[in-house]
Amino acid sequence: MDKNKRSKNILTIMVLILVCGLLYWSQINLNSFYIRILNLAAIFAILGLSMNLVLGFTGMFSLGHSGFMCVGAYTAAILTMSPASKELIYYMVPITPALAQIEWPIFPAIIAAGLMAALFGLLVGIPALRLRDDYLAIATLGFAEIIRIVVTNTVSITNGSLGLKNIPSINSIWVYWGAAILTLLILKRMINSSWGYAFRAIRDNEIAAEAMGISIFKHKLISFTIGAFFAGIAGALMGFLITSVDPTMFRFLFTFQILLIVVLGGMGSLTGSVISAVVITIMMEVLRVVEQPMSILGLNIPGLSGMRMVIFSVLLLLVILFYRQGLMGTKEFNWDWVLGKFDQIKSRRRGEAA
Repeated sequence: MDKNKRSKNILTIMVLILVCGLLYWSQINLNSFYIRILNLAAIFAILGLSMNLVLGFTGMFSLGHSGFMCVGAYTAAILTMSPASKELIYYMVPITPALAQIEWPIFPAIIAAGLMAALFGLLVGIPALRLRDDYLAIATLGFAEIIRIVVTNTVSITNGSLGLKNIPSINSIWVYWGAAILTLLILKRMINSSWGYAFRAIRDNEIAAEAMGISIFKHKLISFTIGAFFAGIAGALMGFLITSVDPTMFRFLFTFQILLIVVLGGMGSLTGSVISAVVITIMMEVLRVVEQPMSILGLNIPGLSGMRMVIFSVLLLLVILFYRQGLMGTKEFNWDWVLGKFDQIKSRRRGEAA
């Protein structure tokens, strides 16, 4: 047993060294475009992980992630913009005096963005989580749209439909993937704790979970609030990546993009969400070619804007119809599986030698 544990620790250290080496190589050798795609993949990984906690592990069909992301993005942007930038950008209606001179460092602002999104998650969850299934989905989707409309109309705080620009930029791949890896480790530890067992019990059978003494509403609210926190973190990172935010970025279609990541990766699999986020982010860039004019076998095909999302929508339908478990299902990548394969190979070789 000690030998097995030691082997797992060695493999974990090797993987961490390999990941750090890949990130270092990427930061040095890749151009800004590819680094931007990798950073975007890390943001989508955080979003996929946070939504999987709510949907895959707790069984709550929530569609409010774009709203929490919007809260996080605007919170971090307002806190980190310089007073000079605020004076320049808020030319239609001056910014609220209480926010005009605030200029926080980036990392405290990211935490504040997550906490603000978590607060909204708590306030929304208290009434909404008394609903179930489709009713919960409609309520949370309505919340996301309400947030977007409020942001559009609170001009003295958010600058309305004009959005915010000149947001401080973070170009380091270490920040984005560091946040994604930290999110993965925190949520993995959580789902392997008593909270995680309670979440899965609620997902599988609420009546049985309640009969076992689990507080259904309390655990749902905890899961929903934590999911909102990490969505707010992702929103803040998105703002620092593109250095601007506006209400049109957070339409409800954005939530369905995150849902696609969760479904393709496997509802109930954290590693599946990370793999799916990377694959989908890269494929979305590769498939830009379908939105450009093409010539196939002498046939000229005009470019169609939004064709990428049509392809991904069809892909989502195919997965739901024919492969509902997704890439990983409810399984996680772990060293027991790897060591088991090694033991099988060793046993086979010994049998052949004999």
